[in-house]
Amino acid sequence: MKITFYGHASVGIEVGGKHVLVDPFISANPLAAQVDISTIKADYILLTHAHGDHILDVEAIAKRTNAVIVSNAEIAGYYEAKGFQAHPMNHGGSWNFDFGKVKYVNAIHSSSFPDGTNGGNPGGFVIEGEHKNIYIAGDTALTMDMKLIPMRTKLDLAILPIGDNFTMDIEDAILASDFVQCDKVLGYHYDTFGYIEIDHKTAIQKFFDKGKDLMLLKIGESIEL
Repeated sequence: MKITFYGHASVGIEVGGKHVLVDPFISANPLAAQVDISTIKADYILLTHAHGDHILDVEAIAKRTNAVIVSNAEIAGYYEAKGFQAHPMNHGGSWNFDFGKVKYVNAIHSSSFPDGTNGGNPGGFVIEGEHKNIYIAGDTALTMDMKLIPMRTKLDLAILPIGDNFTMDIEDAILASDFVQCDKVLGYHYDTFGYIEIDHKTAIQKFFDKGKDLMLLKIGESIEL
């Protein structure tokens, strides 16, 4: 399983011979100016919620790649009405796709499209594929529901927001890694805007002091599990 960071809360996952793109906000992110969305492969696009900084490039990429959009029922229906392929889910439900199993789990945030359309309730994803398991938290506060995840799935990686203001901060993300019982963390949702800028060295040190590994990838950089 290969994971590539595209900036903000956007990641690409190569798993089971398929390309899965999560929350593509790339073309308007000045920090990701070097990323050309016309080169990004996507068989599936997973969306945690409907905010503009998570769905900006969905239509451009899905139109080019014919990707299946996977999200909650409201978001899936929104894109189906526009002629895109979509797979609707809801909290606690899972589905076996051709790249692996996906479960839609709780997140505490808000969710509406830039045009004001209801985006349903926000969520995160647990993905099991190629004998590796990852948790993509989406935009969320720290929540006790995270403790349910390791009761079903032993994680190899947790992808957690760490930028504060709109989501968890560093300290809460450390607690979240305790809750999901995963000490290997990829941080995201930081630095894109002034509200969520962080001190990288301090963040990494705080995780290290708790015996955990926080990875802050450069945009375009990848890791393999």
